[in-house]
Amino acid sequence: MDAAACAAAARRGAGLFRLAHRGVVAVSGGDARRWLDGMLSNDVTALAAEGPQTHCHAALLTPIGRIVADLWVVARPDGFWLELEREAVADVLARLEKYVIADDVSLSDASDEWARLAVEGPAAPEVVAAAAGPLADAGAVVVDYGWSGAPARQLFVPASQASAAADALLAAGRDRGLVEGDLAALEILRIEAGVPRLGAELDEEVLPPEARLDDAVSDSKGCYTGQEVIARIRSRGQVKHLLVGLRFDTGEPPEPGEPVEADERRIGEVTSAARSPDAGVIALGFVTRPHADPETRVRVGGREARVAALPFVPGTR
Repeated sequence: MDAAACAAAARRGAGLFRLAHRGVVAVSGGDARRWLDGMLSNDVTALAAEGPQTHCHAALLTPIGRIVADLWVVARPDGFWLELEREAVADVLARLEKYVIADDVSLSDASDEWARLAVEGPAAPEVVAAAAGPLADAGAVVVDYGWSGAPARQLFVPASQASAAADALLAAGRDRGLVEGDLAALEILRIEAGVPRLGAELDEEVLPPEARLDDAVSDSKGCYTGQEVIARIRSRGQVKHLLVGLRFDTGEPPEPGEPVEADERRIGEVTSAARSPDAGVIALGFVTRPHADPETRVRVGGREARVAALPFVPGTR
């Protein structure tokens, strides 16, 4: 099954994805909660290992509010996990360690200890629930977030039990529309949902409001690195560039980095693109704010495109 067919099947049922590209940073110590809350953009103090609020989306920012990494904070009985792109783990650890002064905080790369699996799609909760017994035996930790905009479950599994957990999910999903997909299929789902990714839409040139990362930034918490800049932007209510969808009527998906033009001048660039089985040829990119309204006509690589509202697929995100 090719990536597009797998993405379509996951939209109807569910897709199982092995996420070797995701990493885990473990944060522990008596001061971990207070200290981490001062490092990240969302409210860590509200999280608990048990109960309705076990995790949140957040960002580690530079002092001027730019994105070092977006990540998911997961509360654990002995501290927290930061789940993020594996290629960003070393940089994030190095930056955070500089701020551990007299705090009772320990940081470590736990990426090799925990294999990552994701089940994405409307049947994901049912599939994971059906495999609950074997997953518990494997020591899996289940958290409910994802990248497809559809219901999703993320699994953290002891590395030695990864194959057993995947087999249990495939068995439970056999009659529930579960397919196993690769990262190309997950990338289609992510772009359809308009979810930005570190290394594509997100880097140290981008501010959270530009990437529409509202869910990763608390409106009410106290100080954190980069807060002054974010608060100033929010009080003024505008940024110069915005993440948008781009829709094409014909041709192949554009390449990341291709310029987006309007009025015979460059107004932005493409960051990700795909051929969606439901939405056709689509892309994500940044454009200047005056050109960010849906249906605005632009040109990409010499051909016409239209700015599209996100997500591309109704009912996601």
